[in-house]
Amino acid sequence: MSEDGALRITGFMWLEQYVEKLAWKHEATPEEVEALFALTPRFRFVEKGHVMGENMYAALGRTEEGRYLIVFFIHKLDGRALIISAREMDDSEKRLYGRK
Repeated sequence: MSEDGALRITGFMWLEQYVEKLAWKHEATPEEVEALFALTPRFRFVEKGHVMGENMYAALGRTEEGRYLIVFFIHKLDGRALIISAREMDDSEKRLYGRK
């Protein structure tokens, strides 16, 4: 976290099993997910992590191609995002994203 309370993402971590799942189940690529973070997504806390200080968050945003994605990730102590999943937002998530 930065001093103003915003998440600061310094890089990305990818595990092969998650990359494969993104491709076959959600038709998302690591490049698309990383590009979403560059477009100033909205973050929301999801749950406390198993390691102190490493919690799970969701990033909600719209890609340059117009897809509304939600990306679940663990914010690591060094600032990197360990990407767990990414998928199209459902209708309620789109409404939440539009309200903020």
